[in-house]
Amino acid sequence: MPDLATLLSNQGVQAASVVLAYEDLPPERTLAGRVRVGTAVLGELGGRTIGVWEISPSVSTDVESEEFFVVLAGEGTIQFSDGSPDLVLRAGVVGRLAAGAATTWTVTQTLRKIYIV
Repeated sequence: MPDLATLLSNQGVQAASVVLAYEDLPPERTLAGRVRVGTAVLGELGGRTIGVWEISPSVSTDVESEEFFVVLAGEGTIQFSDGSPDLVLRAGVVGRLAAGAATTWTVTQTLRKIYIV
């Protein structure tokens, strides 16, 4: 399998090995720790973007886009300001986030996921 960020048809990639572009989260979204976020777009399908995303152990806030995801590695919790139950994150969890949801991410182990937005 190629070690590519952008997948071509009829190919695969080890998601754990995809090289990500990292940046710090803005201070206004950081509640604890140094928040490093890495991303790589794998491609487009049916008008949706599919990629790999990673976040370092930290506590941060976000306003979500409509998204489906699968956690590959790591652990954490997403709290929702609307009172929805916390979403516990660990390898194998499939989740869905609503557009506009205000969230607090508490990441205890570096978290990597595949996302579809």
